[in-house]
Amino acid sequence: FIAEHDLEGWLQPRGPDSIEPVPGTSPRALGYGLPEFGLWRLFSPTEFTQVNAAVNRVMVARAVSLLAPAPGDVVADLFCGLGNFTLALATRARRVIGIDGALPLVERAAANARHNGFGSAQRPDHVVDFQVADLFGLDEARWQALGPVDRCLIDPPRDGALAVARTLATTPAPPKRVVYVSCNPATLARDVAILVHEGGWRLDSAGVVNMFPQTSHVESIAVLEPARSE
Repeated sequence: FIAEHDLEGWLQPRGPDSIEPVPGTSPRALGYGLPEFGLWRLFSPTEFTQVNAAVNRVMVARAVSLLAPAPGDVVADLFCGLGNFTLALATRARRVIGIDGALPLVERAAANARHNGFGSAQRPDHVVDFQVADLFGLDEARWQALGPVDRCLIDPPRDGALAVARTLATTPAPPKRVVYVSCNPATLARDVAILVHEGGWRLDSAGVVNMFPQTSHVESIAVLEPARSE
């Protein structure tokens, strides 16, 4: 069936480390493009990517537009994974810091940055850095260690970004804008409530992206800005 339909098949009899191509087949490099940003991402079968490539292109473009980084901005991309948003943001901002708790994904993100010319003469005015850090334990000291951050994108797993919300609600050095992308509206609402009610942030707008047609699941996007001093 695989040969007849020119498919790529993989077997995973146990955990993720056991995955291997179907015997007798030659695996191809997996990847997806973001043509609007001139990017191509590589990934392996066990690495997380969005399941709907067409909608993902729309979502990334929308998130970058909503965050609206200026050419001189420093942007933090929290829970960056393999760089789905990071590299798109890096085509617009001066510097983007991608942070995730999974070392293999951070390594893939760094490889994708190199593959797309970041850190070379091809993109001399755009810097991308990646860090491994437990964002579920983010606190003020770790946030301050990033240096001044102008804008922040948050794209956590279903558990949300509770520690991030609490830190941004109380930090004396908040970014000028946050775009929060979520696959779980419940934890998004919880974290936004912390920012608004405990930190005085303003919820500017929110909406949904139908990433998973014919299911009850959606991706949500919220735009927030910190309280303005009088």
